[in-house]
Amino acid sequence: MAEHEHVRVAVIGSGFGGLGAAVRLRREGITDFVVLERADSVGGTWRDNSYPGCACDVPSHLYSFSFAPNPDWPRTFSGQRHIRAYLEHVTDVFGLRPHLRFDSEVKLMSWDAENLRWNIETARGSLTADVVVSATGPLSDPKIPQIPGLDSFPGKVFHSARWDHDHDLRGKRVAMVGTGASAIQIVPAIQPQVGRLTLFQRTPPWVMPRVDRAISGAERRLHRALPFTTQLRRGVLWGLRELQVQAFTKHPDELGLVEQLAKRNMARAIKDPDLRAKLTPDYRIGCKRILLSSEYYPALARPNVDVVASGLTEIRGSTVIAADGTEAEVDVIIFGTGFHVTDMPIAERVVGAAGGTLAESWKSGMQALRGASAAGFPNWMTIIGPNTGLGNSSMILMIESQLNYMADYLRQLDVLGSRTALDARPAAVDDWNHKVQERMKRTVWNTGGCTSWYLDASGRNTTIWPGTTAEFRRATRRVDLAEYEVIRKAGAKPAEADTAVQQESEAAA
Repeated sequence: MAEHEHVRVAVIGSGFGGLGAAVRLRREGITDFVVLERADSVGGTWRDNSYPGCACDVPSHLYSFSFAPNPDWPRTFSGQRHIRAYLEHVTDVFGLRPHLRFDSEVKLMSWDAENLRWNIETARGSLTADVVVSATGPLSDPKIPQIPGLDSFPGKVFHSARWDHDHDLRGKRVAMVGTGASAIQIVPAIQPQVGRLTLFQRTPPWVMPRVDRAISGAERRLHRALPFTTQLRRGVLWGLRELQVQAFTKHPDELGLVEQLAKRNMARAIKDPDLRAKLTPDYRIGCKRILLSSEYYPALARPNVDVVASGLTEIRGSTVIAADGTEAEVDVIIFGTGFHVTDMPIAERVVGAAGGTLAESWKSGMQALRGASAAGFPNWMTIIGPNTGLGNSSMILMIESQLNYMADYLRQLDVLGSRTALDARPAAVDDWNHKVQERMKRTVWNTGGCTSWYLDASGRNTTIWPGTTAEFRRATRRVDLAEYEVIRKAGAKPAEADTAVQQESEAAA
């Protein structure tokens, strides 16, 4: 990294959010930016999660950028390898390589109020930026529970997002901890090769069939020859999911029929009534993310698999012990225990205008104006920020909406002049958050009777968007300057072009 390097925009992370931001910057005519990536390649969560069976639970043609359609997806639900290859392709097609800074983990970002810029310290040196776009994503830092005795376990231990491909599982006694989206893919992938598999399940998930198939050569040729057919396919997939939203957000009781379909899916593979009882959730479907798999239940019914309907609480040597007292001897422990979502580590590294960290600002719960801007952190934006997650559709739709907001944010800064910054007004952030939380009260995520990673330590849902993706697109179409304080460098005077805008903003406050 060049000494004293300064850029207009620093993007943090090179997953879908970071690469999408980079593409949008170039399309806006902005080339003075860098993408800071802590690893040695792009891909984000699709680089880090390479466990056996890893695949997306959103259809391929919807889980891709609208501005970079892929007519050659091999399956209706693509695997990790193909999604990562897609992101590499996007990187090359849109000329992003010169902007990438690999092995550049951000150690600290602090706001310089005198110069109206961010000072950024990375593993490979320091730089400054007028604007920071944080696209680290919520599924980037694995969470492993603190279990007594784990440090002295003599076997192999790893998280699903840090899979050890050099460790041979054949014939081994394996403990799989967790039953989330990763675990239900890992279990059927490793069950045939391990000697014994013990699954520690605190809460059973609702699982629907995953109707996956190979996309034929004829379909792919059609999509290449007639690009509008790819757009049409994407549009149908999007529309069907938009129609489902009201059941999740306003009428959770309508999900009862879906529960019956999920129970039938289980009954087809699980004949043992005791095992079926263990695997049947006691909360409304949709309260946790509905998982898709046609192989999970059949794998659990195999003779070399034990399901322990209790969480792992202690380890003594090679013996793993559940809360109900169940014990098992194992050689390997695999944690599929999720990520730091509501307590993202990056928040500890962002120091705002008042000298406090973003984590301190969010100690009572994450909140950001339109999911992007936090009060007290000027010219700092986040992609996939608070309350932008989805429970039934593609996050790429939300990312692209936030990229629209980012683009208009930068346009507004251009109008205001180079010696200015925008800081979300606390009242605007509170108003936005209040409206989101009021809408959240009747959703299945809050009323469904479960505890999920959607909720923070205080039980507030700070992750999910309680509406349609179309609503969010409208809400982030442009920046409303009345929701921001315009900060000017000492000695700078408002330009004639923005005097009226500034007066309107101050009056609205």
